[in-house]
Amino acid sequence: MTSKTIVTCFPLDESHVEQIRSVAKDEFEVLVSSQESIAEDIFAADVFCGHAKVPVDWEAVVSRKKLSWIQSSAAGLDHCLTPPVVESSIVVSGCSGLFAPQVAEQMMALLMGLVRRSPLFFKAQKNKEYFRLPTDNVFGKSIGIIGMGGNGHRIARVLRPLVGRIIGTDCFPAACTALVEEGTVEEIFPADQLEAVVGQCDVVIVTLPLSESNENRISDEQFALFKKGSYLINVGRGSVVDTESLIRNLQSGHLAGAGIDVVNPEPLPPESPLWEMENVIISPHVGAQSPLRLPTTIDLFCENLEHFRQGEPLLNLVDKKLGFPLAEDRIKF
Repeated sequence: MTSKTIVTCFPLDESHVEQIRSVAKDEFEVLVSSQESIAEDIFAADVFCGHAKVPVDWEAVVSRKKLSWIQSSAAGLDHCLTPPVVESSIVVSGCSGLFAPQVAEQMMALLMGLVRRSPLFFKAQKNKEYFRLPTDNVFGKSIGIIGMGGNGHRIARVLRPLVGRIIGTDCFPAACTALVEEGTVEEIFPADQLEAVVGQCDVVIVTLPLSESNENRISDEQFALFKKGSYLINVGRGSVVDTESLIRNLQSGHLAGAGIDVVNPEPLPPESPLWEMENVIISPHVGAQSPLRLPTTIDLFCENLEHFRQGEPLLNLVDKKLGFPLAEDRIKF
C-alpha cells in the first residue's frame, strides 16, 4: 500500500496523470486537486506540483511535517515561498526558463508592435481609414536585457540577428560567459549595476523575477537614466517596475513607448491612464502561454520526480532565500 501522496493543482487530463503515475510507480498515490479544493487537499501531500491561486495555510502545512517537496508549475514562486516555507526543510523547484521560447515571442510581439506603431494602424483598420504614419525600427538598436536567466538567454539569441548590440545584467554574470564568447551579448553587468546599463540602450527589456530586492527596481531614479525616446518592455514581473513612475515617464515623452505583459497591479484598473496611451501595448500576462506549456511542465515534473525518488539534485532547484535558482541549478540552455 502506498504511503505517500502527490497532489497536483493545475489542469491535467488522464494521459498526464498516467504519465506521472508511470514515474511515481507504487511509491506515490496521485491526487488531482483543483483551486476549489487545494486549500484542504494540500495537507495530504508529500509532494505538491502546481500553483495554488487561492489562500493556503502554509504555516499549518509546514507544521504538519508531511510535505517535503514543492514543484511549482509557474516560474513565479510568490504563491508558495511564504516565510514558513522558506524557513522549513521543504525543497522547492520551479519552472524558471522553461517557457523561454514563448516569453521571447511575446517580447517580440510587444516590441515590434511598438516600433511599427501597430496600435494606431489597428485603430485605423477598425475605422476603415488608410493613412501612413512614421514608424521606428529595431534594426541596429542597442538592447539592454535586465535579467539574463533562461528568458534573457532566449531573448538575446532571438534578437541578435536584428539589433546593433546587446548588453545585460544578471545576479550570476559568470553563468552568461557563453553568450559573450559567442558574440550574442557584448557585456554582462552584475545585477546591482542596472543603472550602468539602461542609459546605453534604446530598448530595455525586463525579465526579472519577483523578489524583495527587485520590488520597484525600476522607478524614477532609474527612468531618469533611460535615453530619451527609448522603449521599455516588461515580460518579467509587474512589481519590478513602479507603475506610477512608468506612467509619468510615458506622459512626459521621456519614454517613446512601453510594452507590458505584466504590470502592478494585475489586472490593471480600468481607470489607469495606461489603457488610453497610444504608445503602450498591454497583454494580460500571457507570455508563457502555449499549447506546449502543459506537456512541457509535466515532462519537467516527471524528470524531477525521478531525481527526487533517486535522491538526485532537482532541476531548477530554488534558493528559497533568493527566490529563484542559483546559476548552477538552472535548466541549461
